[in-house]
Amino acid sequence: MSPSLNNIVSSLQRSGTFINSLIAALTIGGQQLFSSFTFSCPCQVGKNFYYGSAFLVIPALILLIAGYALRNQMWTITSEYCCSCVPRRKISPLERKLACLRIFSITGRALVAPLTWLAVTLLKGNYYECAASEFASVDHYPEFQNVTASKREEILAGFPCDRSTPSNAILVKDEVALQHRYQSQMLGWILITLATIAAVVSRCLAQCCSPLTSLQHYYWTNHLQNERELFEQAAKEHSRLLIRQRIKKLFGFCPGSEDVRHIRIPSCQDWKDISAPSLLCMGDTSQGHYSFLGDRVVEDNEEDKSEGIELKP
Repeated sequence: MSPSLNNIVSSLQRSGTFINSLIAALTIGGQQLFSSFTFSCPCQVGKNFYYGSAFLVIPALILLIAGYALRNQMWTITSEYCCSCVPRRKISPLERKLACLRIFSITGRALVAPLTWLAVTLLKGNYYECAASEFASVDHYPEFQNVTASKREEILAGFPCDRSTPSNAILVKDEVALQHRYQSQMLGWILITLATIAAVVSRCLAQCCSPLTSLQHYYWTNHLQNERELFEQAAKEHSRLLIRQRIKKLFGFCPGSEDVRHIRIPSCQDWKDISAPSLLCMGDTSQGHYSFLGDRVVEDNEEDKSEGIELKP
């Protein structure tokens, strides 16, 4: 991939507008496929409302939860400021404000997919029509004046389907369907309007309440991105070098090395020791162990020696 193309891809990945637009487009496409293959109103008394409401609300909740869960920044903030079993450093008020701004940004992006789902489904109207079919007001129609309540509920429940509709109620069915479509689409446009206003107001409030200027915020955003990228690269390289060193201590050689003069076979106790991981810096120890090779692997901070490397007995 050429450097110019890399720059374009990188800038698009950092663009919040592009990411939000991509999420919305994918949500719309997923909603169309989901509706085409899975949705079928049962057209039965007592089931239409729950079925239509479930298809309207539950996917939006799943998308909201996924929007939070798939954000690496959310887990970073959680681990740094919320969940901890060991004493942590003192967090300054500025850091807390910046963390709140990050949570605010994550929430805004996590809401894109569920709000898009709700808006598209309401504009389409199928789910709402199924859920609201049993609650349509048809008392003013002469066709329903001499119909019992149970029969009326049965007829109304069958309106979303072409079957089980009396011939004299077809016109009523069409009018009720238009009324439900009107209500659903109005709710959809109201939701879009409120979401747009909320997005603009929240963006203004975030800028006003931010402890940083616009240039400082731009620098801070890029700093976090570069910090994450460089840390991942350094962590990957550091762990690779550390693991090679400990593998050499365990087996006497490293993969790809031609020097096998000090090769050794690990004992049964060695295999038992490396089965229990010792991963994190806990307590007040000055240096933690980040290895699955157990505590029997001894680090030698002195210069490498010519003799073979052995495990601690």
